[in-house]
Amino acid sequence: MIFNWNDAKRSAGAANDSDVPLEDRYQLLIDAVQDYAIFILDPTGRVASWNGGARKIKGYAPDEIIGRHFSVFYTPEDIATDKPGRELALATAQGRVEDQGWRVRRDGSRFWADVTITAVHDSSGALLGFAKVTRDMTERMRLTELEHAIELSTQMQLAREDEQRHIARELHDDLGQQLTALKMGVAALEPWLATSSKAPAGLAATHDLQGQIDSMMASLRRIAANLRPPLLDDLGLCAALEWLVDDFTHRFKVAARLHVGIDDTGVTSFAATTLFRIVQEALTNVARHAQASEAVIEISSDANTCTIHVEDNGHGTVVEDAGNRGSLGLLGMRERVRQLRGVLTIDSAPGKGFRIAARVPLSAIRPNESPPV
Repeated sequence: MIFNWNDAKRSAGAANDSDVPLEDRYQLLIDAVQDYAIFILDPTGRVASWNGGARKIKGYAPDEIIGRHFSVFYTPEDIATDKPGRELALATAQGRVEDQGWRVRRDGSRFWADVTITAVHDSSGALLGFAKVTRDMTERMRLTELEHAIELSTQMQLAREDEQRHIARELHDDLGQQLTALKMGVAALEPWLATSSKAPAGLAATHDLQGQIDSMMASLRRIAANLRPPLLDDLGLCAALEWLVDDFTHRFKVAARLHVGIDDTGVTSFAATTLFRIVQEALTNVARHAQASEAVIEISSDANTCTIHVEDNGHGTVVEDAGNRGSLGLLGMRERVRQLRGVLTIDSAPGKGFRIAARVPLSAIRPNESPPV
């Protein structure tokens, strides 16, 4: 809040600066502060003054609080441990005490407060009371918690990707090789079966087994690729997206077209994985919910922003109900976009398809790229 001295003088009935005593000037200044609760406690802890910021933060009018003990601002848990009394004792002994914790407003709601209590003495050293300053830090605390949650979510995503990479490698290298060896073993039986009296039936059985093994190997490769496509690590984002779109078209019989307008050189491993998963989850939603025959995936960039746009020609939905359409997928996409400091938008209407656009700053995917001049 901007303090207007002229307004304060008029409220005090003063014509000029010299008409306002110094102590009144201080009081006018304190009363004008709205972001801090500033008030005086008597030596026993009862409220003796009340400024506008205190009324705004704590909700009490002056006539409702002056004369009451300041413990009314503390939670029942703190009162049970006599925290108000201990803080006054510390302020008396040390001169001041600082604390952060939950406090209670007039309506019973809680807020996170940053509190300073300072002991006030007269010239002889006698305790006159305490000056108490409180600031509402709830929004800042929530922002800190949100930042911590985002950081934790990012670390969990990284751990999940590492685990999926490990599982995919084990499936491909270990189980895949065992299936290959099994197929070779079945094929080695064919010359022996050819000399048997039941050769036609035996050979047919081995052919069937080899066909089943081929099918198992194809499923294994698909599962491993979905867990972590090797192209993403070996050839980069664009190649992995081309594989994803091609696989999606063949598996779900939806004509998917990919238009890539960016150079994936310099894109970090984390960003490439995140962008790939965003497209993958968007296409999963198309397959599960859209009943579409076509889908278009476009990736483009300008001087500052990378944009991913996924659109289908399915039955669409009301935007307000979009959270119920593959809600976990949409939540996952929002979280991934947030990790890249971007924004996810949804546009849809019944009978008009479904469109998702993710916009992330280039600096989040190419941190070493120089900004445009």
